[in-house]
Amino acid sequence: MAKKEDTDKCCLCGRGESPARPLLTGRNGSVCAECVQQAYNLCKDAGFVADANSRNKKNMPDKWAIDFETLPRPTEIKSFLDQYVIGQDDAKRYLSVAVYNHYKRLLQPARSDDEVEIEKSNIILVGRTGTGKTLLARTIAKMLKVPFAIVDATVLTEAGYVGEDVESLLVRLLQATDYDVEAAQRGIVFIDEIDKIARKGDNPSITRDVSGEGVQQGLLKLLEGSVVNVPPQGGRKHPEQKMISIDTKNILFICGGAFEGIERKIAMRLNTHVVGYNNDAAAQVDRENLLQYIAPQDLRSFGLIPEIIGRLPILTHLEPLDRDALRRILTEPRNSIIRQYEKLFDIDGVKLTFDDEVLDYVVDMAIQYKLGARGLRSIVETIMIDAMYEVPASGVKKMHITRQYAAEKFERTSRLHIS
Repeated sequence: MAKKEDTDKCCLCGRGESPARPLLTGRNGSVCAECVQQAYNLCKDAGFVADANSRNKKNMPDKWAIDFETLPRPTEIKSFLDQYVIGQDDAKRYLSVAVYNHYKRLLQPARSDDEVEIEKSNIILVGRTGTGKTLLARTIAKMLKVPFAIVDATVLTEAGYVGEDVESLLVRLLQATDYDVEAAQRGIVFIDEIDKIARKGDNPSITRDVSGEGVQQGLLKLLEGSVVNVPPQGGRKHPEQKMISIDTKNILFICGGAFEGIERKIAMRLNTHVVGYNNDAAAQVDRENLLQYIAPQDLRSFGLIPEIIGRLPILTHLEPLDRDALRRILTEPRNSIIRQYEKLFDIDGVKLTFDDEVLDYVVDMAIQYKLGARGLRSIVETIMIDAMYEVPASGVKKMHITRQYAAEKFERTSRLHIS
């Protein structure tokens, strides 16, 4: 039996027990938790202990494995997108082809004996807010058999400044693969709000553009393909933090942004304000949808550096949503807004129905406030908030929403916000 004084201190380091340092007591002494952890790390580095991931990989099939026979064709990918996203046929076609070619590029070494190396084609989506850029990315992630991550460019700053480093974009991809580096190196990353890192201006300044051009310079090596060190837990890099090396040459990058105000750059390039007799070209320009004429030089004028534009060779746009598209978004997609609210009430045993005039009213408000498809949800939420609060405890089994009810609820809330 060990003496009392032998069990009050760690037999290895000699430190006493405390709430932050519990002791593991044995027959002949005690060991603190820190010494147990150090012993485990020594055994792991020496190869005597295998981590959980390596043990599981031996017994688990590779869920990211793909083969050409089960590879979804571009038409199949677009058909899947059509179930969730209304309109935007051009963007769907570009995305479908880009993803399909990415699959084939990953399969190239196993299928081809020639020396032709297919380079990846990163893609950039330009469209107004609420037109479905992020929705397209989230939807296509549902059917992919490669790791997929959606990241936001607004939090990025140049290395050494407050904010996240560029390499932290790949942390989400690692998390999606449960830190399987090999699987992460053939994944897809969607970088949202890419326009927020545009260069602030061409005028020289004594201050650094740490969240604009500095971030773009840092993105170059990721987009083109190189080995980068990624902090496993995200955040800023520290010298004592163990890094994970990832090769990005097989990672497909899809970028999206609203590029607010880029229509002025397009109009200047197209010279839509031609004065004189030779104005046939200007007359043929659709001034309500200038994004359809977007070109790489417009992105450069907006503030993206030429090196970034060159590494995003596929450029496409999303059409602005008209009244008919907004009306279809409310009811047609598999997870449409109206179906979601019907499901919420159905869980409480309440059958929810809407007049067609209510849907027209919601679309009118979204157009009036220029909220796009994203605004449809907030408008319906404003109309339904009182019902969702009162109905679950009322015992009501049916609820029907009329245009008069919707207008009263929405206008009352609007007046409260304005006042």
